[in-house]
Amino acid sequence: MARPAAKHGKRGDAQRLGRDDWLDAAFDAVVDGGFDQLRVVALAQTLGVTRGSFYWHFADHADLVKVLLARWQQREIAEGLRIQAESSDDPQADLLRLLDLALARGGGDLKNLRFELALRGLGRRDSGVAQMLVEVDAARMALFEAKFLRLTRDAKSATDLAALFYLAVTGGFQALARPNSNARMADYIRSVIADHLIRRQAVAVQSEA
Repeated sequence: MARPAAKHGKRGDAQRLGRDDWLDAAFDAVVDGGFDQLRVVALAQTLGVTRGSFYWHFADHADLVKVLLARWQQREIAEGLRIQAESSDDPQADLLRLLDLALARGGGDLKNLRFELALRGLGRRDSGVAQMLVEVDAARMALFEAKFLRLTRDAKSATDLAALFYLAVTGGFQALARPNSNARMADYIRSVIADHLIRRQAVAVQSEA
């Protein structure tokens, strides 16, 4: 049975749905069609409410996008800080765990990957978004460098390995996003990155000790 239409701007809609409900729906809309397909009317239909309830939480479409991007950035930086704080006595094990966490973002339904790809597309034509992405990339690189520095104990090597690690993981995302990708491909990508960028470095450090 179809849901009865609510009156425009009905306060019950706003009370039933919080800001995060709208943001989650907006995130999914970007995943499915990119930022150009992010429409308030379509979101209201998806959520089963009137467009009027949207304005209890956002000033307009631009405000929605602004808050959505701010939430994404905050979550990315918070996740990086959480991973940074999770440190053991084994730098190699920490890096392997970091690899698993990084590749997991490209697995499953690929929602995080698709959202970020759409965001990077937006960044090519929006300088503010481009600057935000620079900040997120810098935070990620700082995390990777810190993890590799514990392994290599050499700042130059840590920086180089962090850059290669980021490129390898990003390339892994692209491979995992292909229609014919499977668990075997995911295992192969993980093993190549782990063997060449982590385990070999650990052996080299041990041999020099």
